[in-house]
Amino acid sequence: MSRAREIADLGSPAASGLSNRNPIINGAMTVDQRNSGSALTVNSASEFYAVDRFMGIGVASDGVYTLQQVTDAPDNFVNSIKATVTTADASIPSTGRYLIRHKLEGNTISQLNLGSSAAQTFTLSFYVKSSLTGTFGGSILNGAQDRSYPFTYTISSANTWERKTVTIAGDTTGTWPTNNTKAMQIGWSLGVGSDYLNTAGTWVGSQEWGATGETAVIATNAATWQMTGVQLEIGTSAANFDHEDYGVTLAKCQRYYMQWGPETAGSVFRHFNPAYANDSYCAGTQAFPVEMRAVPTVAYSAITYQNADSWGTGSSDRNQVLTYSMSTSATVISGAYIANNGTDYAYANAEL
Repeated sequence: MSRAREIADLGSPAASGLSNRNPIINGAMTVDQRNSGSALTVNSASEFYAVDRFMGIGVASDGVYTLQQVTDAPDNFVNSIKATVTTADASIPSTGRYLIRHKLEGNTISQLNLGSSAAQTFTLSFYVKSSLTGTFGGSILNGAQDRSYPFTYTISSANTWERKTVTIAGDTTGTWPTNNTKAMQIGWSLGVGSDYLNTAGTWVGSQEWGATGETAVIATNAATWQMTGVQLEIGTSAANFDHEDYGVTLAKCQRYYMQWGPETAGSVFRHFNPAYANDSYCAGTQAFPVEMRAVPTVAYSAITYQNADSWGTGSSDRNQVLTYSMSTSATVISGAYIANNGTDYAYANAEL
């Protein structure tokens, strides 16, 4: 393939529009299955998914920030994710990490040939807006977190949307899976400790999440930081963002996480289509709308389990989700599920 053809196929505006060239899923922050736009309080090292495929990470008992899908966005976009500092941490512990993170499986980045002499140069682009100005940091890591490329970008004007591009020479060493396991991570630092900082612009054999000299958003109370339009593509320049239909993005997200509900309070959780078996239990089969990345964990939020002989009585046996069998395409679950209120839901989770 000629260089001109390669650019047309993978990195030019001519390739935009459902070209599937961007392995970042939900880069326009449109799908939020878990929260429907509600704010999350990020106050620990757990993963808080503000929108599908993008999560926030914090530090327990130190700084706190909220993370939320909002409708403030640059031209040609509708949504962004917004971090707002509610408790500042001006002295981040050496192992502390305040991050926005996105994970990619090997199947989606195999064309980059990372870990080999044929590794491709690629460009990360995104729109960002902050109440702060200065030099900010982030990093590209492999799945094992033993290869990192810290990077920086500059925000010139406060509270103004700006597009940033970071071009990265592909890593010729390290382990970069090409299957359905975690192969790449992208982190945008809101402030990380010294153990996770390194010089920007080169691959290093350690776990780094930020760049030396970066601005720590978490250090300023009420500071805000927003992002949308995240794209990764082969080559040294960034093409126009590859917008896609909402249904296409949702299906991609459901490979990793999907949920049934919320259901109306007091209703049978119809999604599992339970069929009567005997007075001890009932069972139903539910197919997933797409093939999931791996066999998921199926659970529920505040939903009541009932045996077949107690349907409609209000009595229940809680916390008895019994999975008879599971695959990446369907699940067989025993019991009827009754919604306690209008926010109850069940979910299948196959996140990286």
